[in-house]
Amino acid sequence: MKEAKIKKEAVSNPDIICESDNEQGVVRIHENVIVSVVREATCSVDGVVRLSGSSLVDNLAEMVGSKKTHDRAIKVNLDGPTVAIEVQITVAYGSHIPTVATGVQSKISEDVQSITGMSVSKVDVIVQELGTYPATEETQA
Repeated sequence: MKEAKIKKEAVSNPDIICESDNEQGVVRIHENVIVSVVREATCSVDGVVRLSGSSLVDNLAEMVGSKKTHDRAIKVNLDGPTVAIEVQITVAYGSHIPTVATGVQSKISEDVQSITGMSVSKVDVIVQELGTYPATEETQA
């Protein structure tokens, strides 16, 4: 079986960050796929309360119907055949921040590589704030 060849540059659509050719056709991975993987991976790490953005910018953006807050907390940059990622998070009060941040870096890198086949050159984690988990029905009762 012929191995897929990954092109370094996206086609005419700048949101397509990975394109590969094989004998069956072309596979294009949109930036939104990477953002989705990063969102799910980040939120699955113990100690992460939520993704964070700039609260002033988020409030204004929500008023005008812009992107969701969690999508603005994630930046994806194509760097040749690899992807560089930046994610902004809120960490649970009392958690050891370096441990949580390292866990986020590992989980994002593993998931992006295993799901998309792309190499991850770096994952920058920015801890924007400390917070608490939202109350659930069990904790309110």
